[in-house]
Amino acid sequence: MSRLKQSYLEKVKPQLQTKFGYANPMMIPRLLKVVINMGIAEASKDKNTIQDCVKEMALISGQKPIITKARKAISNFKLREGQPIGIKVTIRGKRMYDFLDRFCNIASPRIRDFRGFSTKGDGRGNYTLGLDDHQVFNELNLDDVKRTQGMHITFVTTAETDDECIELLRLLGLPFKNLPVAVAA
Repeated sequence: MSRLKQSYLEKVKPQLQTKFGYANPMMIPRLLKVVINMGIAEASKDKNTIQDCVKEMALISGQKPIITKARKAISNFKLREGQPIGIKVTIRGKRMYDFLDRFCNIASPRIRDFRGFSTKGDGRGNYTLGLDDHQVFNELNLDDVKRTQGMHITFVTTAETDDECIELLRLLGLPFKNLPVAVAA
């Protein structure tokens, strides 16, 4: 069992139940999946660049990503139907907890001028954050990275409100602005 999942079961669940007063233990929010999305519109003109992005995303996430393609052509954006425009990966289970642990403890402190993430969710209990540079992940060999690439990371939870989601992620170790950081270990 992952270190973070064990911490969730032993420490985070009881804290959430006492803070929000859930009558049923199944109502306690939990993390369902983590979705990582990287737009590669500029890189789509070169096949080798796409393969480099796929390789880097596979190193970051621990599993092979899917290449997303344009559904329809838009001439103003010089976009053709079927042209690759992004890559994404959905992480669940043990890999999800391992990724979150690495992201909170290793990658987040490496972000330049980092003061914490915003506490604004999507209104439905999920949280998305954006990174300008994917080189903060220590799985990448920086000598092999040819260009910096941004990405979005979405944490999908069973929480009903943003407050529950933010509290769950804070207790799991995600550093937010103006909130004390909880130690997950």
